[in-house]
Amino acid sequence: MVAHQLRYQDNSGWDYSMIQGDPLDYQLIIVFGSRELLGNAGWFQSLRKKFLKSDIVSVSTSGNIIGSEVSDDSLVASLLYFGKTKVKTTMTNISSLESSHEAGRILGSILQDSQLQHVMVFSEGIKVNGSELVSGLNEVIQVPVTGGLAGDAARFETTLVGLNSLPESGNIVGIGFYGESLKVGYGHFGGWDPFGPERRVTKSDHNILHELDNKSALELYKTYLGDKAKELPGSALLFPLGMRLKPNDPILTRTILTINPDGGMVFAGDLPEGATVQLMKANFEKLIDASATAAEQTLKVVGADSEFALLISCVGRKLVLGQRIEEEVEAVRDVLGELPIMSGFYSYGEISTLLETPSCELHNQTMTITVMKED
Repeated sequence: MVAHQLRYQDNSGWDYSMIQGDPLDYQLIIVFGSRELLGNAGWFQSLRKKFLKSDIVSVSTSGNIIGSEVSDDSLVASLLYFGKTKVKTTMTNISSLESSHEAGRILGSILQDSQLQHVMVFSEGIKVNGSELVSGLNEVIQVPVTGGLAGDAARFETTLVGLNSLPESGNIVGIGFYGESLKVGYGHFGGWDPFGPERRVTKSDHNILHELDNKSALELYKTYLGDKAKELPGSALLFPLGMRLKPNDPILTRTILTINPDGGMVFAGDLPEGATVQLMKANFEKLIDASATAAEQTLKVVGADSEFALLISCVGRKLVLGQRIEEEVEAVRDVLGELPIMSGFYSYGEISTLLETPSCELHNQTMTITVMKED
């Protein structure tokens, strides 16, 4: 396996000076960048002309990770060559489907194969119900799944995903990796501190939350946000919800995407009625330490000599950490070492298989990491 990175800027285009080997050898290119830059056809036309045989996946973000740097004003492309691993890509658009669950089943059915080792998913970030998407995937495939929901800075207006064309709203891309030579490690961790009383979800509709303890969930949020209530939904990222379906279940973090006219709070994943939730707040040191913990989890499978690391963190963490945002990326580098090419983005939701079970879940406000190498 060989991994390289390219950076694109509007005034200079792609910097191809660091490419090694034949451009025709790279099977997969993953591009992360702002919605504005991805809307410029020049970046795609240049890549396609240079890499005639590569599958090109593109995802809009709330910030890009390139090495130990976090950038908002460029595109980042990860070029991946596999010597023994087969790569297969597919895409669907949720606008033509009845549900996110159906989208997951469609992607999983196309990618499923006896040699399938791992799946990456990059999804529309606003129109999708991430919990239903991974539920559909879990019904069809039995291998680890990682990935994330596209971002749009902190605007929550439009997200874009593409496969071998300019990205568009509503798209969901699945990437399958096949063959026993590929080793994949994955990990995730949050680092948020719960506070206040536990509350029960008493009225919800899948990922739309209406009431906690028979009271308006939106009014509860406004109470805690104070003056920042006028900045909703973005300011709700400062206070995600920690959710348990059962008392001893692992905590799943849920964060808001938008607010409906009737006051329903739309989250990236489901909050079933009867679940217990608790507000959470930031602890700077714990957020940074959580990134290191997620990186340490990946070492249990791949060891310290991975060749590519995909980091997907949440836009809420980026807003909270502010000027310290690169510290969480540097914490990952300290654990993984200097060898792997590190790439990634800040998202509206993270997808990772749970360490405790074989099924994948939607996470919010976590750092999720996928590392790869070939034997």
